Amino acid sequence: MEEKQSLAVVSLKKGEGRTVKAGGAWIFDNEIESIMGHFENGDVVLVRDFDGYPLGKGFINQNSKIRIRMLTRRADQPIDRQFLRMRVKNAWEYRKKTVDTSSCRVIFGEADFLPGLVVDKFSDVLCVQSLALGMDRMKEEIVDLIREVLAEDGIAVRGVYERSDAKVRKQEGMELKKGFIGPEFDPVVEIVENGVRYWVDIKDGQKTGFFLDQKLNRKAIHPLCPGARVVDCFTHTGSFALNAGIAGAAEVLGVDASELGIHQAEENARLNGLEDRVKFLCADVFELLPELEKRGEQYDVVILDPPAFTKSRSSVKNAVKGYREINLRGMKLVKDGGFLVTCSCSHFMTYELFTKTIRQAARDVHRQLRQVEFKTQAPDHPILWSADESYYLKFYIFQVCLDK
Repeated sequence: MEEKQSLAVVSLKKGEGRTVKAGGAWIFDNEIESIMGHFENGDVVLVRDFDGYPLGKGFINQNSKIRIRMLTRRADQPIDRQFLRMRVKNAWEYRKKTVDTSSCRVIFGEADFLPGLVVDKFSDVLCVQSLALGMDRMKEEIVDLIREVLAEDGIAVRGVYERSDAKVRKQEGMELKKGFIGPEFDPVVEIVENGVRYWVDIKDGQKTGFFLDQKLNRKAIHPLCPGARVVDCFTHTGSFALNAGIAGAAEVLGVDASELGIHQAEENARLNGLEDRVKFLCADVFELLPELEKRGEQYDVVILDPPAFTKSRSSVKNAVKGYREINLRGMKLVKDGGFLVTCSCSHFMTYELFTKTIRQAARDVHRQLRQVEFKTQAPDHPILWSADESYYLKFYIFQVCLDK
């Protein structure tokens, strides 16, 4: 890509731009005083403070409340192929040092200074999600650069699939998009993580097909599982349940409301030779947990990995009720001295609020919680401290003791 020679200049209002000055990537519509020069939505613009001080460059979209997403702090930095290659190379070198790269998130939006773009690598294929207009224009060149950078390490990318079908694109004035970038290939890919094999459906699975962010958290349950009776709620395609099985659990039940998810989970159990010990049930977790309690069921390990109950600040109150309910029910199903594994993947359910909600649930059911571990998302989903939105996953392991 080549940057336009004459960039439009965006000036901020006096006293605005606090987030971007602290290192964040977003400038909102109500922070802008004026725009000088011609531009089209998606173009790169130069950003200045109210007094003319240059703050860097980003791409603009007047359809979005997030009016500008910053790409660089350097006002003299050309946004060209060389710049994008540097961003991709830095992201890949970071992954090589911090995670198993056989399957990993290669690009994590703002945290890799490529706002609005997610690229996951599943074995030898890439799955791309673009959520911002400016990044949409750059995505194919970035994919080409990822191929190039990986090839330097002897990794050949077999194919690329786009999953830009998230509803949030509509807030950017963009249509939902899904399909192959380049030649077609079988979109069901086998990966191995923590010694567990999975079929990943990047075409029809949730989001990009598999939740790589829980990689190390799934591994963290292994010591709890030998000989254990385990229930995994919101199992999706069976990842926590299968990790429990691989780690030596005597009996595992995985539960999810999605028939497609349960079907894929059962296929994954067969792939690992665990179908005799790891079973799956298609059911509503909120209805099933009280039913299991009524039947007097007790488990050594209860795992709660729900989808985000809130995707906005306005719905946090209802989300708290949901998290409190499942944690309360889950604790009741844990044997005295057993373990509760509980997570929230919502950015708006903060660490403080999630922790408070769990504490209240424990008090309500007269359980003592002894914290074993607290973790966040895997390092290939890095948390950039100046970009709050990059921190979203909270993961606890507790030993549950009866209050006696």
